[in-house]
Amino acid sequence: MTTREQLEVHHKEAWFWARQCCRFQPDLAEDVLQTAYLKVLEKRALFHGKSSFKTWLFSVIRFTAMDLLSAQRLHATRHLDIDGVQVGEGQSENDLVNYEGMISQLPGRQAELLLLVFYHDMTLEKAAEVMETSIGTARTHYDRGKKRLRELILASQLKQAI
Repeated sequence: MTTREQLEVHHKEAWFWARQCCRFQPDLAEDVLQTAYLKVLEKRALFHGKSSFKTWLFSVIRFTAMDLLSAQRLHATRHLDIDGVQVGEGQSENDLVNYEGMISQLPGRQAELLLLVFYHDMTLEKAAEVMETSIGTARTHYDRGKKRLRELILASQLKQAI
């Protein structure tokens, strides 16, 4: 199967992963996915067969998202210095009601691991490969992420009950 065909096979999952890596910002996810696909098709990212194509592709998407997000933060910081605007202050009540909002409240690695395992049906071992971390570290982030997500869900349910 050609690289282009493999990208087509995994496109739907790749789109969701890009969206999740971008904290559910669809416009940024489109940019990330397009940039990742270009890296793959222009052979700036090479698949060496050390893992499955999907695992490797998710890794390319993750690093592309990290690059674009850090560039975005740099721009936001410069904007903050100029305008005195506080970036990321407070979250709306609606964020606590939906799971995307809850997951986006988790620290980055915890959120990524939960998304890879629950939404993309990866084992902890495969998720650790995508994140380029040890299985022990992945287990720690996974356990902490599940615990924190459970707390957020319970807090949301409590707010709704009141």
